Amino acid sequence: MSWILSTTAFFDRRARKFLARHPDLRPRFAETLAQLADDPFQPGLRLHPLSGKLQGLQAVSLTYSYRITLTLQIAEREILLIDIGSHDEVYR
Repeated sequence: MSWILSTTAFFDRRARKFLARHPDLRPRFAETLAQLADDPFQPGLRLHPLSGKLQGLQAVSLTYSYRITLTLQIAEREILLIDIGSHDEVYR
C-alpha cells in the first residue's frame, strides 16, 4: 500500500524555483518522490527526524547537498512535503 504525497503552496513555489535552478535534478526529484510514495523508510532516502525548532519534521536527502523536509502522518499514510533546498536553506 503506497503513501499519499501532499504539498503546501510554499513547497510548490520552492520546488518550481529549485527545479528551474537545477534542471539536472528533475529526474532525481521525480525518483525521490516515487520512492517516498512507495516506502518512505527505504534506506536510500536517508529519512531522519529533525530537532530544535524543526522538531516534529523529517527530512530526506535528494542529493548530498539538497534535502526535502516533510511530515509523516502514519495513521493516514500521508506525507506532507514542506520545503526543498540546500542543507542550510531547509534547516534555517
